[in-house]
Amino acid sequence: MRQLKYIFLGCGLLLLQCATVMVKAQDKTKAKSMFSLSKKVLLDKIKGGWAGQTIGVTYGWPSEFIYQGTFIQDYEKIPWEDDYINRAMREFPGLYDDVYVDLTFLEVFDRLGLEAPIDSFAQAFIGKEYELWHANQVARYNLRNGVPPLEAGHWLHNPHADDIDFQIEADFAGLISPALPQAASSICERTGRMIASGDGYYGGVYVANMYALAFRHHDVARIVGEALTAIPKPSKFYQCITDVIAFHKRNPKDWKATWWEIQKKWSEDIGCPNGVFHPLSIDAKLNAAYVVMALLYGQGDFFKTMDIATRAGQDSDCNPATACGIIGTMKGYSQIPEPWLSSLKKAEDKPFSFTAYALHDIYEVNMKLALANIEKNGGTLHPEMVDIPLQHPVAVAYEENFAGHFPTDRVKVGKRYDDTFTFEFEGKGVVISGHLIKTDSQLPDQTAQAGLYIDGKLVETATLYTQANDRRPELFWRYQLTDTKHQVEVRLVTPRPEIQLYFGDYLIYREGPQTK
Repeated sequence: MRQLKYIFLGCGLLLLQCATVMVKAQDKTKAKSMFSLSKKVLLDKIKGGWAGQTIGVTYGWPSEFIYQGTFIQDYEKIPWEDDYINRAMREFPGLYDDVYVDLTFLEVFDRLGLEAPIDSFAQAFIGKEYELWHANQVARYNLRNGVPPLEAGHWLHNPHADDIDFQIEADFAGLISPALPQAASSICERTGRMIASGDGYYGGVYVANMYALAFRHHDVARIVGEALTAIPKPSKFYQCITDVIAFHKRNPKDWKATWWEIQKKWSEDIGCPNGVFHPLSIDAKLNAAYVVMALLYGQGDFFKTMDIATRAGQDSDCNPATACGIIGTMKGYSQIPEPWLSSLKKAEDKPFSFTAYALHDIYEVNMKLALANIEKNGGTLHPEMVDIPLQHPVAVAYEENFAGHFPTDRVKVGKRYDDTFTFEFEGKGVVISGHLIKTDSQLPDQTAQAGLYIDGKLVETATLYTQANDRRPELFWRYQLTDTKHQVEVRLVTPRPEIQLYFGDYLIYREGPQTK
């Protein structure tokens, strides 16, 4: 019996040792699956992200869309002064559209929590009277006029769907998802879908993932490459950024060589009505290519990254904002050099236009949301530290805007009409630029209903506005028609002497590229 007792005792000790080993092994596995960060460093990185994008957009202020299809030469000095950010906020508040749209979404999360539904973001966006352009402007028009949020950014409802808009305002999604790229992508799904689709949506997802990864990695090449795995490989956006990475490897010391390679392969725009047959490009993937180029050649240096992103041209304020926001997140607020930081500090208490938030408020709100997001995703908060579960980017669903649509002609009109305008075209798509105007500038703003008729059938009735902030950038558009001859008429439902229709031009799409 005594011998049997010792046998059981030995087995018990053995089981206890095994259990202890298993617990230790589980602890090691858990430790390997977690990324730890001090709360002090976390806040420093959050502040660096917002500070970086604010400094970057201000640095690019004078050159936005001045350099189209060319870069800013080395001999041209880009201005900066001690109180430059305060001056920009005072003189051109619309410069900060890539910040104040972020703040619209951040405010919803602050008010309703991380589970806020897409409708809450749509309502907040509808209620803002700040200046918007391109995909943002169409999206707000769509939402105000009854288009559901998940359709407001789709290319069939928004001819600017491939534009840069969501790409420049997705920073917040990454900044409230530290080292959590999957969480950042999930936030994009609830905000970006009402603004863009296809490559325009991928631009936002990509930027948000780069921000999220910048909390964990200190190598820009790794951030750029790993974030790209969130983008579906068949997309043109993925192919474009893959090319930029390859161009950099081929010419690691000459960003201008890479710039030329980007121009040769990716500067053609088929979507944005303002960029087709024009050197201007607000296309998401082209401008994202400049951002990635600046990150790779900047090699983590704040000024060098900002300067390259600005000198690349096109959207030369938003691109350095994105690039510097990512660098600021990676390095932290405390590592942003002078004179950039001193100018920012003078403006940290000034609210951005149409928001209640100044930068000091944003830092605090973002920190609160980031901690909540860490907990929501299985992380642990300690008094001085946070443990964040290791997440890797996951590719979002594939979609392609303007598939099978190739621009073949732009026909100028440039005339006013009292009630109706008709024309014929041959193709499968058409975009008609123009707007409602007052016949007397002293009159109050006007609203009118207009109908789009194709081949004698009414296909859409839209509300038109003389007030620029309410109107959509184009009068009408229609895609996915049969590639044949069509007759088009735009007609005021109730003509009035105080209003007219102004027609700028119309853009024609065919089934395939037209060759002579």
